[in-house]
Amino acid sequence: MESQHQLSKNLAGKTVVITGGSSGVGRATAEAFALEGCTVVIAARGKEALEETVNLCRDLGAIALGVQTDVSIAEEVVNLAKEAVQFNGRIDIWVNNAGVMASGKFEEIPMELNEQVIKTNLFGYMHGAYTVLPIFKKQEEGILINNVSIGGFMPAPYSAVYSSTKFGIRGMMEGLQGEISDFANIHICNLFPQIQRSTGNAHSAKFSGLDFKVPPFAADPRDTAANIVQLAKQPRKGLFPDVQSLVIKNLYMLFPKAIMNTASATMRVMMRIKQGKPNPGNVMSSSSKPHRIYGETSLPVPTRKTKLALLAGVGVGLCYMIIKNNASKK
Repeated sequence: MESQHQLSKNLAGKTVVITGGSSGVGRATAEAFALEGCTVVIAARGKEALEETVNLCRDLGAIALGVQTDVSIAEEVVNLAKEAVQFNGRIDIWVNNAGVMASGKFEEIPMELNEQVIKTNLFGYMHGAYTVLPIFKKQEEGILINNVSIGGFMPAPYSAVYSSTKFGIRGMMEGLQGEISDFANIHICNLFPQIQRSTGNAHSAKFSGLDFKVPPFAADPRDTAANIVQLAKQPRKGLFPDVQSLVIKNLYMLFPKAIMNTASATMRVMMRIKQGKPNPGNVMSSSSKPHRIYGETSLPVPTRKTKLALLAGVGVGLCYMIIKNNASKK
Protein backbone atom coordinates (compact mmCIF):
# COMPACT_ATOMS: atom_id res chain seq x y z
CA MET A 1 0.00 0.00 0.00
CA GLU A 2 1.34 3.46 -0.97
CA SER A 3 2.04 5.98 1.77
CA GLN A 4 0.16 9.28 1.92
CA HIS A 5 3.41 11.04 0.90
CA GLN A 6 3.65 8.90 -2.24
CA LEU A 7 0.00 9.41 -3.06
CA SER A 8 0.43 13.19 -2.83
CA LYS A 9 2.89 13.04 -5.71
CA ASN A 10 0.38 11.52 -8.14
CA LEU A 11 -1.59 14.29 -9.86
CA ALA A 12 -3.11 12.15 -12.63
CA GLY A 13 -6.83 12.83 -12.99
CA LYS A 14 -6.77 15.94 -10.77
CA THR A 15 -8.66 18.97 -12.07
CA VAL A 16 -6.48 22.07 -12.35
CA VAL A 17 -7.71 25.59 -13.13
CA ILE A 18 -5.09 28.02 -14.48
CA THR A 19 -5.79 31.71 -15.04
CA GLY A 20 -3.81 33.65 -17.61
CA GLY A 21 -3.07 30.38 -19.39
CA SER A 22 -2.75 31.60 -22.98
CA SER A 23 0.95 32.57 -22.96
CA GLY A 24 4.10 32.82 -20.86
CA VAL A 25 4.17 31.09 -17.47
CA GLY A 26 0.44 30.30 -17.72
CA ARG A 27 0.86 28.33 -20.94
CA ALA A 28 3.95 26.60 -19.55
CA THR A 29 1.95 25.67 -16.43
CA ALA A 30 -0.92 24.26 -18.50
CA GLU A 31 1.61 22.20 -20.44
CA ALA A 32 3.26 20.96 -17.23
CA PHE A 33 0.01 19.83 -15.61
CA ALA A 34 -1.09 18.20 -18.88
CA LEU A 35 2.10 16.14 -18.83
CA GLU A 36 1.18 15.07 -15.27
CA GLY A 37 -2.08 13.60 -16.60
CA CYS A 38 -4.32 16.28 -15.09
CA THR A 39 -7.61 17.56 -16.43
CA VAL A 40 -6.69 21.14 -17.32
CA VAL A 41 -9.14 24.06 -17.31
CA ILE A 42 -7.52 27.14 -18.83
CA ALA A 43 -8.77 30.72 -18.47
CA ALA A 44 -7.76 33.74 -20.54
CA ARG A 45 -9.40 36.73 -22.23
CA GLY A 46 -8.34 36.03 -25.84
CA LYS A 47 -10.25 33.27 -27.64
CA GLU A 48 -7.61 32.42 -30.25
CA ALA A 49 -4.72 32.12 -27.79
CA LEU A 50 -6.93 30.17 -25.38
CA GLU A 51 -7.81 27.63 -28.07
CA GLU A 52 -4.11 27.25 -28.95
CA THR A 53 -3.25 26.33 -25.35
CA VAL A 54 -6.19 23.93 -25.09
CA ASN A 55 -5.07 22.19 -28.28
CA LEU A 56 -1.50 22.02 -26.95
CA CYS A 57 -2.74 20.21 -23.82
CA ARG A 58 -4.91 17.85 -25.83
CA ASP A 59 -1.98 17.02 -28.10
CA LEU A 60 -0.12 15.99 -24.92
CA GLY A 61 -2.91 13.55 -24.13
CA ALA A 62 -4.69 15.62 -21.49
CA ILE A 63 -8.38 16.39 -21.14
CA ALA A 64 -8.60 20.18 -21.50
CA LEU A 65 -11.21 22.94 -21.49
CA GLY A 66 -10.86 26.63 -22.29
CA VAL A 67 -13.08 29.22 -20.62
CA GLN A 68 -12.87 32.85 -21.78
CA THR A 69 -12.48 34.79 -18.54
CA ASP A 70 -11.54 38.29 -17.45
CA VAL A 71 -10.39 37.70 -13.87
CA SER A 72 -11.02 41.35 -12.99
CA ILE A 73 -14.77 40.62 -13.24
CA ALA A 74 -16.01 38.55 -10.29
CA GLU A 75 -18.95 37.04 -12.19
CA GLU A 76 -16.64 35.68 -14.88
CA VAL A 77 -14.46 33.99 -12.28
CA VAL A 78 -17.56 32.43 -10.71
CA ASN A 79 -18.50 31.15 -14.16
CA LEU A 80 -14.99 29.74 -14.62
CA ALA A 81 -15.30 27.72 -11.42
CA LYS A 82 -18.80 26.58 -12.37
CA GLU A 83 -17.58 25.37 -15.78
CA ALA A 84 -14.65 23.53 -14.16
CA VAL A 85 -16.87 21.73 -11.63
CA GLN A 86 -19.37 20.76 -14.33
CA PHE A 87 -16.54 19.53 -16.54
CA ASN A 88 -14.96 17.09 -14.06
CA GLY A 89 -17.02 17.17 -10.88
CA ARG A 90 -14.56 19.06 -8.68
CA ILE A 91 -11.57 21.43 -8.56
CA ASP A 92 -8.41 20.05 -6.96
CA ILE A 93 -5.90 22.80 -7.76
CA TRP A 94 -6.43 26.46 -8.66
CA VAL A 95 -3.52 28.50 -10.01
CA ASN A 96 -3.86 32.30 -9.78
CA ASN A 97 -1.51 33.45 -12.52
CA ALA A 98 -3.16 36.09 -14.72
CA GLY A 99 -1.50 39.47 -14.40
CA VAL A 100 -0.70 42.70 -16.25
CA MET A 101 1.90 45.43 -15.82
CA ALA A 102 2.27 49.13 -16.67
CA SER A 103 5.62 50.92 -16.40
CA GLY A 104 6.45 54.61 -16.59
CA LYS A 105 6.14 57.75 -14.48
CA PHE A 106 3.26 57.30 -12.04
CA GLU A 107 1.44 60.50 -13.05
CA GLU A 108 1.89 59.84 -16.79
CA ILE A 109 0.13 56.47 -16.82
CA PRO A 110 -3.63 57.03 -17.38
CA MET A 111 -5.60 56.48 -14.19
CA GLU A 112 -7.98 54.12 -16.00
CA LEU A 113 -5.00 51.93 -16.83
CA ASN A 114 -3.63 52.05 -13.27
CA GLU A 115 -7.01 51.02 -11.93
CA GLN A 116 -7.24 48.11 -14.35
CA VAL A 117 -3.81 46.84 -13.24
CA ILE A 118 -5.22 46.68 -9.71
CA LYS A 119 -8.45 45.04 -10.88
CA THR A 120 -6.67 42.35 -12.87
CA ASN A 121 -3.82 41.59 -10.48
CA LEU A 122 -5.11 42.18 -6.95
CA PHE A 123 -8.84 41.78 -7.54
CA GLY A 124 -8.20 38.90 -9.94
CA TYR A 125 -6.37 36.90 -7.26
CA MET A 126 -9.00 37.90 -4.71
CA HIS A 127 -11.81 36.72 -7.03
CA GLY A 128 -10.01 33.41 -7.53
CA ALA A 129 -9.55 32.81 -3.81
CA TYR A 130 -13.06 34.03 -2.91
CA THR A 131 -14.58 31.67 -5.46
CA VAL A 132 -12.53 28.52 -4.95
CA LEU A 133 -11.99 28.42 -1.17
CA PRO A 134 -15.69 27.62 -0.44
CA ILE A 135 -15.42 24.79 -2.99
CA PHE A 136 -12.31 23.47 -1.27
CA LYS A 137 -14.03 23.66 2.12
CA LYS A 138 -17.01 21.70 0.80
CA GLN A 139 -14.63 19.09 -0.62
CA GLU A 140 -12.47 19.31 2.55
CA GLU A 141 -9.39 19.53 0.35
CA GLY A 142 -7.78 21.62 -2.37
CA ILE A 143 -4.70 23.67 -3.22
CA LEU A 144 -4.62 27.34 -4.18
CA ILE A 145 -1.31 28.36 -5.78
CA ASN A 146 -0.52 32.04 -6.29
CA ASN A 147 2.17 33.08 -8.77
CA VAL A 148 3.01 36.26 -6.87
CA SER A 149 6.55 37.09 -8.17
CA ILE A 150 9.53 38.59 -6.38
CA GLY A 151 7.57 41.85 -6.75
CA GLY A 152 5.76 40.83 -3.57
CA PHE A 153 8.93 41.75 -1.69
CA MET A 154 10.78 44.21 -3.94
CA PRO A 155 9.11 47.09 -5.85
CA ALA A 156 9.74 47.33 -9.59
CA PRO A 157 11.17 50.77 -10.50
CA TYR A 158 8.67 53.06 -12.24
CA SER A 159 5.94 50.45 -11.80
CA ALA A 160 4.41 51.70 -8.55
CA VAL A 161 0.85 50.46 -9.09
CA TYR A 162 2.01 47.04 -10.30
CA SER A 163 4.20 46.81 -7.20
CA SER A 164 1.28 47.72 -4.96
CA THR A 165 -0.72 44.78 -6.35
CA LYS A 166 2.09 42.30 -5.70
CA PHE A 167 2.61 43.50 -2.13
CA GLY A 168 -1.18 43.35 -1.70
CA ILE A 169 -1.46 39.81 -3.03
CA ARG A 170 1.21 38.62 -0.61
CA GLY A 171 -0.52 40.29 2.34
CA MET A 172 -3.95 38.97 1.38
CA MET A 173 -2.79 35.40 0.87
CA GLU A 174 -0.73 35.32 4.06
CA GLY A 175 -3.86 36.47 5.90
CA LEU A 176 -5.91 33.73 4.24
CA GLN A 177 -3.29 31.13 5.16
CA GLY A 178 -4.18 31.87 8.77
CA GLU A 179 -7.90 31.56 8.08
CA ILE A 180 -7.60 28.08 6.55
CA SER A 181 -5.02 26.84 9.08
CA ASP A 182 -7.64 24.60 10.73
CA PHE A 183 -8.30 22.76 7.44
CA ALA A 184 -5.57 20.12 7.28
CA ASN A 185 -6.05 19.32 3.60
CA ILE A 186 -6.54 22.83 2.22
CA HIS A 187 -3.40 24.74 1.28
CA ILE A 188 -2.56 28.22 0.03
CA CYS A 189 0.88 28.35 -1.59
CA ASN A 190 2.71 31.50 -2.70
CA LEU A 191 5.44 31.40 -5.34
CA PHE A 192 7.94 34.28 -5.64
CA PRO A 193 9.86 33.90 -8.92
CA GLN A 194 12.07 36.57 -10.46
CA ILE A 195 11.43 38.22 -13.85
CA GLN A 196 10.51 35.64 -16.50
CA ARG A 197 11.88 34.99 -19.97
CA SER A 198 8.28 34.99 -21.22
CA THR A 199 6.03 37.11 -23.44
CA GLY A 200 4.78 39.01 -20.38
CA ASN A 201 7.23 41.84 -20.92
CA ALA A 202 6.30 42.22 -24.60
CA HIS A 203 2.61 42.39 -23.70
CA SER A 204 2.96 44.91 -20.86
CA ALA A 205 1.92 48.57 -21.02
CA LYS A 206 4.84 50.94 -21.48
CA PHE A 207 4.67 54.68 -20.76
CA SER A 208 8.39 55.02 -20.09
CA GLY A 209 9.49 55.51 -23.70
CA LEU A 210 11.43 52.27 -23.42
CA ASP A 211 10.78 49.10 -25.40
CA PHE A 212 12.53 46.59 -23.18
CA LYS A 213 13.49 43.13 -24.27
CA VAL A 214 13.65 40.49 -21.55
CA PRO A 215 17.01 40.61 -19.71
CA PRO A 216 19.12 37.51 -20.37
CA PHE A 217 19.30 36.54 -16.67
CA ALA A 218 15.48 36.13 -16.51
CA ALA A 219 14.07 32.79 -15.32
CA ASP A 220 12.84 30.06 -17.65
CA PRO A 221 8.99 29.96 -17.55
CA ARG A 222 9.08 26.17 -17.77
CA ASP A 223 11.20 26.08 -14.60
CA THR A 224 8.60 28.28 -12.89
CA ALA A 225 5.83 25.98 -14.12
CA ALA A 226 7.72 23.00 -12.72
CA ASN A 227 7.80 24.74 -9.33
CA ILE A 228 4.04 25.32 -9.49
CA VAL A 229 3.55 21.60 -10.15
CA GLN A 230 5.88 20.80 -7.26
CA LEU A 231 3.76 22.96 -4.94
CA ALA A 232 0.72 20.96 -6.05
CA LYS A 233 2.55 17.77 -5.09
CA GLN A 234 4.12 19.05 -1.89
CA PRO A 235 2.31 22.20 -0.69
CA ARG A 236 4.17 24.83 1.32
CA LYS A 237 3.23 28.36 2.29
CA GLY A 238 5.98 30.18 0.40
CA LEU A 239 8.60 29.22 -2.16
CA PHE A 240 11.47 31.06 -3.81
CA PRO A 241 12.00 28.84 -6.84
CA ASP A 242 15.69 29.44 -7.48
CA VAL A 243 18.84 30.86 -5.94
CA GLN A 244 18.55 34.08 -7.95
CA SER A 245 15.09 34.99 -6.62
CA LEU A 246 16.19 34.30 -3.04
CA VAL A 247 19.39 36.35 -3.47
CA ILE A 248 17.46 39.26 -4.99
CA LYS A 249 14.96 39.20 -2.10
CA ASN A 250 17.65 39.07 0.58
CA LEU A 251 19.74 41.80 -1.04
CA TYR A 252 16.70 44.06 -1.12
CA MET A 253 15.93 43.30 2.53
CA LEU A 254 19.50 44.32 3.41
CA PHE A 255 19.84 47.39 1.17
CA PRO A 256 16.33 48.58 0.18
CA LYS A 257 17.20 52.27 -0.24
CA ALA A 258 20.39 51.68 -2.22
CA ILE A 259 18.79 49.14 -4.55
CA MET A 260 15.60 51.13 -5.18
CA ASN A 261 17.39 54.45 -5.69
CA THR A 262 19.98 52.88 -8.00
CA ALA A 263 17.35 51.07 -10.07
CA SER A 264 15.21 54.21 -10.33
CA ALA A 265 18.20 56.37 -11.29
CA THR A 266 19.12 53.87 -14.01
CA MET A 267 15.58 54.00 -15.37
CA ARG A 268 15.61 57.81 -15.40
CA VAL A 269 18.82 57.85 -17.46
CA MET A 270 17.42 55.32 -19.91
CA MET A 271 14.14 57.23 -20.26
CA ARG A 272 16.09 60.36 -21.27
CA ILE A 273 18.11 58.52 -23.88
CA LYS A 274 15.31 56.64 -25.62
CA GLN A 275 11.80 57.95 -26.20
CA GLY A 276 8.99 55.92 -27.73
CA LYS A 277 5.23 56.22 -28.02
CA PRO A 278 3.02 55.20 -25.08
CA ASN A 279 1.77 51.64 -25.46
CA PRO A 280 -1.23 50.39 -23.42
CA GLY A 281 -0.23 46.75 -23.98
CA ASN A 282 -2.64 44.10 -22.74
CA VAL A 283 -3.93 45.96 -19.69
CA MET A 284 -7.31 46.90 -21.15
CA SER A 285 -7.65 44.11 -23.74
CA SER A 286 -6.41 40.59 -24.42
CA SER A 287 -2.78 40.03 -25.36
CA SER A 288 -1.76 40.49 -28.97
CA LYS A 289 0.52 38.02 -30.71
CA PRO A 290 2.86 36.31 -30.11
CA HIS A 291 0.97 33.80 -27.97
CA ARG A 292 3.78 31.57 -26.79
CA ILE A 293 5.81 30.71 -23.71
CA TYR A 294 9.08 32.51 -24.45
CA GLY A 295 9.78 36.16 -25.21
CA GLU A 296 12.75 37.81 -26.88
CA THR A 297 15.85 38.49 -24.82
CA SER A 298 18.10 41.53 -25.22
CA LEU A 299 21.24 39.34 -25.18
CA PRO A 300 21.98 35.59 -25.41
CA VAL A 301 20.85 33.68 -22.33
CA PRO A 302 23.84 33.06 -20.01
CA THR A 303 24.58 29.80 -18.23
CA ARG A 304 23.40 29.23 -14.66
CA LYS A 305 26.95 29.70 -13.35
CA THR A 306 27.25 33.04 -15.16
CA LYS A 307 23.95 34.21 -13.65
CA LEU A 308 25.14 33.37 -10.14
CA ALA A 309 28.47 35.11 -10.74
CA LEU A 310 26.65 38.26 -11.92
CA LEU A 311 24.40 38.24 -8.85
CA ALA A 312 27.41 37.79 -6.59
CA GLY A 313 29.09 40.75 -8.30
CA VAL A 314 26.01 42.90 -7.80
CA GLY A 315 25.91 41.90 -4.13
CA VAL A 316 29.57 42.78 -3.59
CA GLY A 317 29.09 46.11 -5.38
CA LEU A 318 26.09 47.01 -3.22
CA CYS A 319 27.95 46.05 -0.03
CA TYR A 320 30.81 48.32 -1.08
CA MET A 321 28.37 51.18 -1.74
CA ILE A 322 26.76 50.80 1.68
CA ILE A 323 30.08 50.62 3.52
CA LYS A 324 31.42 53.65 1.63
CA ASN A 325 28.21 55.59 2.27
CA ASN A 326 28.28 54.79 6.00
CA ALA A 327 31.96 55.76 6.21
CA SER A 328 31.31 59.12 4.57
CA LYS A 329 28.67 59.95 7.21
CA LYS A 330 31.10 59.50 10.10
